Amino acid sequence: MAEMSLPLLLIIFLAIGLIAVATCMLALRFILRRRGVDFSALENSIEDGLLLIDEQAKILAHNTQAAALMKAEGSDFTGQALSLWLKDSSGEQLQVFSDRQLGTSLNLGHEILSFTRLAREPRGLLLLVRHHNLEQDIRQDIARYHHSQYFAKIGTWDWQVGTDTLYWSDAIFGIFGYKLGEVTPSYEFFYSRVHPEDRDKVKAGEARCIATGENHDEEYRILWPDGSVHWVRETGNLVKDSDGQLLKMVGVVRDITQEKALHHKLEKMAHQDPLTGLPNRLQLELRLSEAIREASQSGGRLGLIFIDLNQFKAINDSLGHQVGDRVLMTAATRLQSLKGSEDLVARIGGDEFVMLLPQWPADRPLEEEVARLAEALFERFAEPVIQTGRGIAASIGFAIYPDHAGHMDALLHVADQAMYIAKGRGDNQYHLGPDHRMDLGHRLAR
Repeated sequence: MAEMSLPLLLIIFLAIGLIAVATCMLALRFILRRRGVDFSALENSIEDGLLLIDEQAKILAHNTQAAALMKAEGSDFTGQALSLWLKDSSGEQLQVFSDRQLGTSLNLGHEILSFTRLAREPRGLLLLVRHHNLEQDIRQDIARYHHSQYFAKIGTWDWQVGTDTLYWSDAIFGIFGYKLGEVTPSYEFFYSRVHPEDRDKVKAGEARCIATGENHDEEYRILWPDGSVHWVRETGNLVKDSDGQLLKMVGVVRDITQEKALHHKLEKMAHQDPLTGLPNRLQLELRLSEAIREASQSGGRLGLIFIDLNQFKAINDSLGHQVGDRVLMTAATRLQSLKGSEDLVARIGGDEFVMLLPQWPADRPLEEEVARLAEALFERFAEPVIQTGRGIAASIGFAIYPDHAGHMDALLHVADQAMYIAKGRGDNQYHLGPDHRMDLGHRLAR
Protein backbone atom coordinates (compact mmCIF):
# COMPACT_ATOMS: atom_id res chain seq x y z
CA MET A 1 0.00 0.00 0.00
CA ALA A 2 1.29 3.43 -0.91
CA GLU A 3 2.35 5.55 2.06
CA MET A 4 -0.16 8.21 3.11
CA SER A 5 0.93 11.77 3.75
CA LEU A 6 0.87 13.05 7.33
CA PRO A 7 -1.89 15.63 6.61
CA LEU A 8 -4.07 12.92 5.09
CA LEU A 9 -3.57 10.65 8.12
CA LEU A 10 -4.47 13.51 10.49
CA ILE A 11 -7.64 14.21 8.52
CA ILE A 12 -8.58 10.50 8.58
CA PHE A 13 -8.00 10.20 12.35
CA LEU A 14 -9.99 13.40 12.98
CA ALA A 15 -12.85 12.11 10.84
CA ILE A 16 -12.87 8.78 12.71
CA GLY A 17 -12.97 10.63 16.02
CA LEU A 18 -15.88 12.83 14.94
CA ILE A 19 -17.78 9.79 13.69
CA ALA A 20 -17.21 8.03 17.01
CA VAL A 21 -18.47 11.03 19.01
CA ALA A 22 -21.52 11.39 16.79
CA THR A 23 -22.28 7.67 17.11
CA CYS A 24 -22.07 7.81 20.91
CA MET A 25 -24.36 10.85 21.03
CA LEU A 26 -26.94 9.14 18.83
CA ALA A 27 -26.78 6.01 20.96
CA LEU A 28 -27.20 8.05 24.15
CA ARG A 29 -30.22 9.85 22.73
CA PHE A 30 -31.78 6.55 21.69
CA ILE A 31 -31.32 5.00 25.15
CA LEU A 32 -32.68 8.07 26.89
CA ARG A 33 -35.76 8.14 24.71
CA ARG A 34 -36.43 4.44 25.22
CA ARG A 35 -35.68 4.08 28.93
CA GLY A 36 -35.93 7.51 30.48
CA VAL A 37 -33.15 9.30 32.38
CA ASP A 38 -31.22 7.46 35.10
CA PHE A 39 -28.69 9.98 36.44
CA SER A 40 -27.18 7.49 38.84
CA ALA A 41 -26.29 5.27 35.91
CA LEU A 42 -24.85 8.21 33.95
CA GLU A 43 -23.08 9.83 36.92
CA ASN A 44 -19.66 8.29 36.27
CA SER A 45 -20.08 7.40 32.61
CA ILE A 46 -19.91 10.89 31.11
CA GLU A 47 -17.56 13.79 31.78
CA ASP A 48 -20.01 16.47 30.67
CA GLY A 49 -22.87 17.91 32.67
CA LEU A 50 -26.42 16.64 32.32
CA LEU A 51 -29.55 18.62 33.19
CA LEU A 52 -33.18 17.66 33.00
CA ILE A 53 -35.44 20.74 32.87
CA ASP A 54 -39.17 21.21 32.47
CA GLU A 55 -40.94 23.50 30.03
CA GLN A 56 -40.45 26.46 32.44
CA ALA A 57 -36.68 25.78 32.54
CA LYS A 58 -36.84 24.53 36.13
CA ILE A 59 -34.23 21.95 37.02
CA LEU A 60 -35.75 18.51 37.60
CA ALA A 61 -32.47 16.59 37.89
CA HIS A 62 -28.74 17.04 37.36
CA ASN A 63 -25.46 15.22 37.77
CA THR A 64 -22.44 16.41 39.78
CA GLN A 65 -20.59 17.50 36.65
CA ALA A 66 -23.37 19.96 35.81
CA ALA A 67 -23.23 21.39 39.33
CA ALA A 68 -19.46 21.86 39.07
CA LEU A 69 -19.70 23.57 35.69
CA MET A 70 -22.34 25.94 37.03
CA LYS A 71 -20.27 26.77 40.14
CA ALA A 72 -22.74 24.98 42.42
CA GLU A 73 -20.72 22.05 43.73
CA GLY A 74 -22.28 20.55 46.85
CA SER A 75 -25.60 22.22 46.14
CA ASP A 76 -28.81 20.59 45.13
CA PHE A 77 -30.65 23.03 42.91
CA THR A 78 -33.38 20.64 41.91
CA GLY A 79 -36.66 22.50 41.52
CA GLN A 80 -35.02 25.88 41.00
CA ALA A 81 -35.04 27.96 37.82
CA LEU A 82 -31.97 27.35 35.71
CA SER A 83 -31.54 31.09 35.13
CA LEU A 84 -30.86 31.64 38.87
CA TRP A 85 -27.61 29.72 38.57
CA LEU A 86 -26.31 31.51 35.51
CA LYS A 87 -24.74 34.93 35.27
CA ASP A 88 -23.94 36.94 32.15
CA SER A 89 -20.64 38.71 31.49
CA SER A 90 -21.69 41.66 33.68
CA GLY A 91 -22.41 39.43 36.67
CA GLU A 92 -26.18 39.83 36.44
CA GLN A 93 -28.37 36.77 36.74
CA LEU A 94 -29.99 35.57 33.54
CA GLN A 95 -33.69 35.90 34.28
CA VAL A 96 -34.86 34.21 31.11
CA PHE A 97 -33.71 30.89 29.75
CA SER A 98 -35.84 30.32 26.69
CA ASP A 99 -36.09 27.32 24.42
CA ARG A 100 -34.38 29.44 21.75
CA GLN A 101 -31.17 29.38 23.78
CA LEU A 102 -30.94 25.61 23.70
CA GLY A 103 -28.28 24.48 21.28
CA THR A 104 -26.42 27.78 21.72
CA SER A 105 -23.77 29.09 24.10
CA LEU A 106 -24.00 31.56 26.99
CA ASN A 107 -21.17 34.03 27.55
CA LEU A 108 -20.29 34.04 31.25
CA GLY A 109 -17.32 36.39 31.22
CA HIS A 110 -14.12 34.63 30.19
CA GLU A 111 -15.94 31.32 30.02
CA ILE A 112 -18.72 29.90 27.92
CA LEU A 113 -21.26 27.23 28.83
CA SER A 114 -22.90 25.49 25.91
CA PHE A 115 -26.30 23.82 26.29
CA THR A 116 -27.18 21.19 23.72
CA ARG A 117 -30.55 19.44 23.63
CA LEU A 118 -30.05 15.67 23.74
CA ALA A 119 -33.65 14.49 23.92
CA ARG A 120 -37.19 15.48 24.81
CA GLU A 121 -38.51 13.32 27.66
CA PRO A 122 -42.03 13.00 29.06
CA ARG A 123 -40.91 15.14 32.00
CA GLY A 124 -38.99 17.74 30.00
CA LEU A 125 -35.77 18.38 28.08
CA LEU A 126 -32.43 16.66 28.63
CA LEU A 127 -29.48 19.04 28.15
CA LEU A 128 -25.78 18.38 27.70
CA VAL A 129 -23.70 21.06 29.46
CA ARG A 130 -20.14 21.75 28.36
CA HIS A 131 -17.52 24.24 29.46
CA HIS A 132 -15.41 26.32 27.09
CA ASN A 133 -12.53 28.63 27.90
CA LEU A 134 -12.61 31.71 25.67
CA GLU A 135 -8.87 32.22 25.47
CA GLN A 136 -8.25 28.56 24.75
CA ASP A 137 -11.03 28.46 22.17
CA ILE A 138 -9.64 31.53 20.43
CA ARG A 139 -6.18 29.94 20.27
CA GLN A 140 -7.70 26.78 18.85
CA ASP A 141 -9.71 28.77 16.30
CA ILE A 142 -6.56 30.60 15.21
CA ALA A 143 -4.70 27.30 14.90
CA ARG A 144 -7.56 25.83 12.86
CA TYR A 145 -7.54 28.95 10.67
CA HIS A 146 -3.83 28.60 9.95
CA HIS A 147 -4.19 24.88 9.28
CA SER A 148 -7.11 25.44 6.92
CA GLN A 149 -5.08 28.07 5.03
CA TYR A 150 -2.14 25.66 4.77
CA PHE A 151 -4.17 22.71 3.49
CA ALA A 152 -6.28 24.85 1.14
CA LYS A 153 -3.18 26.71 -0.09
CA ILE A 154 -4.82 30.05 0.62
CA GLY A 155 -3.06 32.95 2.34
CA THR A 156 -3.95 36.48 3.38
CA TRP A 157 -1.87 39.59 2.74
CA ASP A 158 -1.87 43.21 3.85
CA TRP A 159 -0.02 45.92 1.90
CA GLN A 160 0.55 49.51 2.98
CA VAL A 161 -0.05 51.03 -0.46
CA GLY A 162 2.81 53.16 -1.72
CA THR A 163 5.32 51.63 0.70
CA ASP A 164 7.38 48.47 0.83
CA THR A 165 5.54 47.21 3.92
CA LEU A 166 3.81 43.90 3.24
CA TYR A 167 2.35 41.31 5.61
CA TRP A 168 2.02 37.63 4.68
CA SER A 169 0.06 35.02 6.59
CA ASP A 170 1.94 31.77 7.22
CA ALA A 171 0.41 29.96 4.24
CA ILE A 172 1.79 32.43 1.67
CA PHE A 173 5.38 31.43 2.38
CA GLY A 174 4.62 27.90 1.14
CA ILE A 175 2.64 29.21 -1.81
CA PHE A 176 5.76 31.09 -2.94
CA GLY A 177 8.02 28.07 -2.33
CA TYR A 178 9.61 29.15 0.97
CA LYS A 179 9.63 27.80 4.50
CA LEU A 180 7.92 29.88 7.16
CA GLY A 181 10.23 32.76 8.14
CA GLU A 182 12.81 31.91 5.48
CA VAL A 183 12.35 35.32 3.84
CA THR A 184 11.07 38.70 5.01
CA PRO A 185 7.97 39.77 3.07
CA SER A 186 8.13 43.13 1.34
CA TYR A 187 6.45 44.51 -1.76
CA GLU A 188 9.78 44.64 -3.60
CA PHE A 189 10.47 41.01 -2.76
CA PHE A 190 6.96 39.95 -3.79
CA TYR A 191 7.25 41.78 -7.11
CA SER A 192 10.60 40.10 -7.82
CA ARG A 193 8.91 36.69 -7.55
CA VAL A 194 6.21 37.55 -10.10
CA HIS A 195 6.98 36.11 -13.55
CA PRO A 196 8.55 38.88 -15.70
CA GLU A 197 5.86 38.49 -18.37
CA ASP A 198 3.08 39.02 -15.80
CA ARG A 199 4.48 41.95 -13.81
CA ASP A 200 2.82 44.66 -15.89
CA LYS A 201 -0.54 42.89 -15.52
CA VAL A 202 -0.18 42.76 -11.72
CA LYS A 203 0.79 46.44 -11.54
CA ALA A 204 -2.11 47.42 -13.79
CA GLY A 205 -4.58 45.48 -11.65
CA GLU A 206 -3.38 47.18 -8.48
CA ALA A 207 -3.54 50.61 -10.10
CA ARG A 208 -7.06 49.95 -11.37
CA CYS A 209 -8.19 48.89 -7.89
CA ILE A 210 -6.71 52.04 -6.30
CA ALA A 211 -8.22 54.31 -8.96
CA THR A 212 -11.72 52.80 -9.15
CA GLY A 213 -12.22 50.80 -5.97
CA GLU A 214 -12.98 47.69 -8.02
CA ASN A 215 -11.69 44.38 -6.74
CA HIS A 216 -8.12 43.53 -7.68
CA ASP A 217 -8.58 40.05 -9.15
CA GLU A 218 -5.72 38.59 -11.19
CA GLU A 219 -4.29 35.23 -12.17
CA TYR A 220 -0.55 35.30 -12.73
CA ARG A 221 2.60 33.22 -12.55
CA ILE A 222 5.24 33.27 -9.84
CA LEU A 223 8.78 31.91 -9.76
CA TRP A 224 9.82 29.55 -6.98
CA PRO A 225 13.41 29.55 -5.64
CA ASP A 226 14.12 26.38 -7.67
CA GLY A 227 13.08 28.17 -10.87
CA SER A 228 9.79 26.32 -11.32
CA VAL A 229 6.74 28.28 -12.44
CA HIS A 230 3.53 28.23 -10.40
CA TRP A 231 0.14 29.88 -10.84
CA VAL A 232 -1.73 31.94 -8.22
CA ARG A 233 -4.99 33.84 -8.12
CA GLU A 234 -4.98 37.04 -6.08
CA THR A 235 -8.03 38.98 -4.94
CA GLY A 236 -7.90 42.20 -2.94
CA ASN A 237 -9.50 45.54 -2.25
CA LEU A 238 -8.92 48.80 -0.42
CA VAL A 239 -9.30 49.69 3.24
CA LYS A 240 -10.10 53.37 3.92
CA ASP A 241 -10.58 55.41 7.07
CA SER A 242 -13.77 57.23 8.08
CA ASP A 243 -12.73 60.20 5.91
CA GLY A 244 -12.30 58.02 2.84
CA GLN A 245 -8.51 58.18 2.93
CA LEU A 246 -6.70 55.10 1.65
CA LEU A 247 -5.07 53.09 4.43
CA LYS A 248 -4.02 49.84 2.78
CA MET A 249 -4.93 47.05 0.40
CA VAL A 250 -5.81 43.62 1.81
CA GLY A 251 -6.65 40.37 0.12
CA VAL A 252 -6.08 36.68 -0.36
CA VAL A 253 -3.85 34.67 -2.66
CA ARG A 254 -4.49 31.08 -3.68
CA ASP A 255 -2.31 28.47 -5.37
CA ILE A 256 -4.08 27.41 -8.59
CA THR A 257 -1.19 25.51 -10.20
CA GLN A 258 -3.03 22.18 -10.15
CA GLU A 259 -6.21 23.80 -11.43
CA LYS A 260 -4.28 25.32 -14.35
CA ALA A 261 -2.64 21.98 -15.14
CA LEU A 262 -6.02 20.25 -15.15
CA HIS A 263 -7.51 22.99 -17.32
CA HIS A 264 -4.62 22.67 -19.77
CA LYS A 265 -5.08 18.90 -19.86
CA LEU A 266 -8.80 19.23 -20.55
CA GLU A 267 -8.14 21.85 -23.22
CA LYS A 268 -5.61 19.53 -24.81
CA MET A 269 -8.07 16.64 -24.75
CA ALA A 270 -10.74 18.83 -26.32
CA HIS A 271 -8.50 20.03 -29.16
CA GLN A 272 -6.12 17.12 -29.77
CA ASP A 273 -6.40 13.71 -31.40
CA PRO A 274 -5.46 11.19 -28.67
CA LEU A 275 -3.72 8.72 -31.00
CA THR A 276 -1.49 10.95 -33.12
CA GLY A 277 -1.28 14.04 -30.92
CA LEU A 278 -2.35 16.16 -33.90
CA PRO A 279 -5.00 18.88 -33.63
CA ASN A 280 -8.52 17.50 -34.07
CA ARG A 281 -11.42 18.85 -36.15
CA LEU A 282 -12.38 21.43 -33.51
CA GLN A 283 -8.88 22.90 -33.42
CA LEU A 284 -8.68 22.82 -37.22
CA GLU A 285 -11.90 24.80 -37.56
CA LEU A 286 -10.75 27.38 -35.01
CA ARG A 287 -7.44 27.88 -36.82
CA LEU A 288 -9.05 27.82 -40.27
CA SER A 289 -11.57 30.49 -39.26
CA GLU A 290 -8.73 32.67 -38.00
CA ALA A 291 -6.67 32.08 -41.16
CA ILE A 292 -9.60 33.02 -43.43
CA ARG A 293 -10.11 36.24 -41.48
CA GLU A 294 -6.41 37.12 -41.83
CA ALA A 295 -6.38 36.27 -45.55
CA SER A 296 -9.50 38.37 -46.09
CA GLN A 297 -7.86 41.37 -44.43
CA SER A 298 -4.56 40.98 -46.29
CA GLY A 299 -6.00 39.97 -49.66
CA GLY A 300 -3.98 36.75 -49.66
CA ARG A 301 -4.71 33.11 -50.39
CA LEU A 302 -4.74 30.01 -48.22
CA GLY A 303 -4.74 26.34 -49.11
CA LEU A 304 -6.69 23.45 -47.60
CA ILE A 305 -5.62 19.88 -48.39
CA PHE A 306 -7.67 16.77 -47.53
CA ILE A 307 -5.68 13.51 -47.42
CA ASP A 308 -7.39 10.10 -47.22
CA LEU A 309 -5.42 6.87 -46.73
CA ASN A 310 -6.51 4.22 -49.23
CA GLN A 311 -7.15 0.59 -48.25
CA PHE A 312 -6.79 1.46 -44.58
CA LYS A 313 -9.74 -0.74 -43.59
CA ALA A 314 -8.07 -3.70 -45.28
CA ILE A 315 -4.91 -3.07 -43.23
CA ASN A 316 -6.95 -2.99 -40.02
CA ASP A 317 -8.87 -6.13 -40.90
CA SER A 318 -5.90 -8.20 -42.09
CA LEU A 319 -3.09 -7.01 -39.80
CA GLY A 320 -5.00 -5.79 -36.75
CA HIS A 321 -5.74 -2.46 -35.12
CA GLN A 322 -2.29 -2.11 -33.57
CA VAL A 323 -0.68 -2.14 -37.02
CA GLY A 324 -3.40 0.19 -38.26
CA ASP A 325 -2.60 2.61 -35.44
CA ARG A 326 1.08 2.51 -36.36
CA VAL A 327 0.21 3.35 -39.97
CA LEU A 328 -1.86 6.33 -38.81
CA MET A 329 0.94 7.58 -36.56
CA THR A 330 3.47 7.15 -39.38
CA ALA A 331 1.24 9.13 -41.75
CA ALA A 332 0.91 11.87 -39.12
CA THR A 333 4.68 12.06 -38.67
CA ARG A 334 5.31 12.26 -42.42
CA LEU A 335 2.73 15.01 -42.88
CA GLN A 336 4.28 16.94 -40.01
CA SER A 337 7.68 16.70 -41.69
CA LEU A 338 6.31 18.43 -44.80
CA LYS A 339 4.51 21.37 -43.19
CA GLY A 340 5.91 24.86 -42.79
CA SER A 341 6.22 26.73 -39.52
CA GLU A 342 2.82 28.42 -39.97
CA ASP A 343 1.03 25.37 -41.40
CA LEU A 344 -1.23 23.01 -39.46
CA VAL A 345 -1.77 19.26 -39.81
CA ALA A 346 -4.91 17.78 -38.23
CA ARG A 347 -6.56 14.39 -38.02
CA ILE A 348 -10.31 14.78 -38.46
CA GLY A 349 -11.47 11.17 -38.76
CA GLY A 350 -10.40 7.55 -38.87
CA ASP A 351 -8.01 7.73 -41.83
CA GLU A 352 -8.54 11.37 -42.87
CA PHE A 353 -6.01 14.14 -42.40
CA VAL A 354 -6.04 17.82 -43.31
CA MET A 355 -3.24 20.27 -44.01
CA LEU A 356 -3.88 23.99 -43.67
CA LEU A 357 -1.47 26.32 -45.48
CA PRO A 358 -2.41 29.85 -44.31
CA GLN A 359 0.27 31.55 -46.41
CA TRP A 360 -0.24 30.20 -49.93
CA PRO A 361 2.60 31.44 -52.17
CA ALA A 362 1.43 34.19 -54.52
CA ASP A 363 4.48 34.13 -56.77
CA ARG A 364 3.76 30.73 -58.41
CA PRO A 365 0.85 29.66 -60.64
CA LEU A 366 -1.86 27.86 -58.68
CA GLU A 367 -1.80 24.63 -60.70
CA GLU A 368 1.99 24.33 -60.52
CA GLU A 369 2.04 24.76 -56.76
CA VAL A 370 -0.72 22.16 -56.30
CA ALA A 371 1.18 19.67 -58.47
CA ARG A 372 4.39 20.31 -56.52
CA LEU A 373 2.72 19.72 -53.16
CA ALA A 374 0.92 16.58 -54.37
CA GLU A 375 4.19 15.16 -55.68
CA ALA A 376 5.93 15.83 -52.36
CA LEU A 377 3.12 14.17 -50.39
CA PHE A 378 2.94 11.07 -52.57
CA GLU A 379 6.73 10.71 -52.55
CA ARG A 380 6.88 10.90 -48.75
CA PHE A 381 4.02 8.42 -48.37
CA ALA A 382 5.63 5.97 -50.81
CA GLU A 383 8.36 5.12 -48.27
CA PRO A 384 7.65 1.66 -46.77
CA VAL A 385 6.03 1.47 -43.35
CA ILE A 386 7.98 -0.87 -41.05
CA GLN A 387 4.90 -2.78 -39.90
CA THR A 388 3.56 -3.49 -43.41
CA GLY A 389 6.63 -3.32 -45.64
CA ARG A 390 4.65 -1.18 -48.08
CA GLY A 391 4.13 2.50 -48.69
CA ILE A 392 0.92 4.36 -47.92
CA ALA A 393 -1.46 4.99 -50.81
CA ALA A 394 -3.52 8.17 -50.55
CA SER A 395 -6.06 10.39 -52.28
CA ILE A 396 -5.70 14.17 -52.02
CA GLY A 397 -8.16 17.02 -52.53
CA PHE A 398 -7.18 20.70 -52.75
CA ALA A 399 -9.31 23.80 -52.10
CA ILE A 400 -8.04 27.39 -52.25
CA TYR A 401 -9.45 30.47 -50.53
CA PRO A 402 -10.88 32.66 -52.02
CA ASP A 403 -10.72 30.96 -55.43
CA HIS A 404 -13.03 28.04 -54.58
CA ALA A 405 -15.00 29.31 -51.56
CA GLY A 406 -15.40 32.45 -49.51
CA HIS A 407 -16.12 30.98 -46.07
CA MET A 408 -14.99 28.11 -43.89
CA ASP A 409 -17.81 25.57 -44.30
CA ALA A 410 -17.81 25.91 -48.07
CA LEU A 411 -14.03 25.58 -48.25
CA LEU A 412 -14.09 22.41 -46.13
CA HIS A 413 -16.79 20.98 -48.38
CA VAL A 414 -14.86 21.74 -51.57
CA ALA A 415 -11.67 20.12 -50.27
CA ASP A 416 -13.62 17.05 -49.11
CA GLN A 417 -15.41 16.80 -52.47
CA ALA A 418 -12.12 17.14 -54.35
CA MET A 419 -10.60 14.33 -52.28
CA TYR A 420 -13.49 11.97 -53.14
CA ILE A 421 -13.17 12.83 -56.83
CA ALA A 422 -9.50 11.87 -56.67
CA LYS A 423 -10.31 8.71 -54.69
CA GLY A 424 -12.73 7.62 -57.41
CA ARG A 425 -9.83 7.36 -59.85
CA GLY A 426 -7.71 4.99 -57.74
CA ASP A 427 -4.60 5.26 -55.60
CA ASN A 428 -2.30 8.28 -55.45
CA GLN A 429 -4.44 10.80 -57.26
CA TYR A 430 -5.20 14.43 -56.48
CA HIS A 431 -7.86 16.90 -57.54
CA LEU A 432 -8.12 20.68 -57.25
CA GLY A 433 -11.37 22.45 -56.52
CA PRO A 434 -15.01 21.41 -56.96
CA ASP A 435 -16.17 19.04 -59.65
CA HIS A 436 -17.22 21.77 -62.09
CA ARG A 437 -13.77 23.34 -62.07
CA MET A 438 -10.86 22.29 -64.25
CA ASP A 439 -9.80 18.72 -63.47
CA LEU A 440 -6.15 18.67 -62.52
CA GLY A 441 -6.13 15.05 -61.33
CA HIS A 442 -3.04 13.17 -62.34
CA ARG A 443 -1.81 9.66 -61.91
CA LEU A 444 1.71 9.67 -60.48
CA ALA A 445 3.76 6.68 -61.59
CA ARG A 446 5.07 4.48 -58.82
